[in-house]
Amino acid sequence: MTVEQLSPEVRHSPLEGWRAGRPDGVGLAELPYLSMVNLRVDPAGPVAARIAALLGAELPTEPNTVATSPAWSVLWLGPDEWMVVGQDGAAPDLVELLRGLLAGQRGSAVDVSANRTTIELAGPFARDVLEQGCPVDLHPRAFGPGRCLQTMLARAQVVIWRPPGPATGEVFRVLVRGSFAGYLAAWLADAAGECWAGAPR
Repeated sequence: MTVEQLSPEVRHSPLEGWRAGRPDGVGLAELPYLSMVNLRVDPAGPVAARIAALLGAELPTEPNTVATSPAWSVLWLGPDEWMVVGQDGAAPDLVELLRGLLAGQRGSAVDVSANRTTIELAGPFARDVLEQGCPVDLHPRAFGPGRCLQTMLARAQVVIWRPPGPATGEVFRVLVRGSFAGYLAAWLADAAGECWAGAPR
């Protein structure tokens, strides 16, 4: 039985019931139960094109970029590794289809949905909050929508992803392991409070 198949009474997200954020500054919210599939395959191999057709999106080969389709976002993690992210409950069927395509080929598809949760930051202070604990330049000139990276945030290992967002403001998604989720959520809420307190009125 996979985590997606558990009844609502049994399944709990790492940040269940958590809410934080300040109006007009930065909104913080958990996006629980997103499907996440770790995919390993040779992007130049014969099966890569069939996988792209299944996902409706090419496997990105440029480092730290994301390809999207209506159902999936494909995050580059390494030269032959991607995180495929979709809606709740979609991972088991995708893994089965991917393994069928990979049969006899070098590669793997693993449902890692239960390994991480996702925290979304949105608003004019979202980048300011992340930059208090992240050593990477997150300015739009270097890290615009459609990009992702693996890095440390407040000493927690994370994947930061910039999905397409509104014309104004910025949206970031932070994929963090469940064991670090509570710690990181508290850190983000504290950092958001500092940004709000220091903002001009």
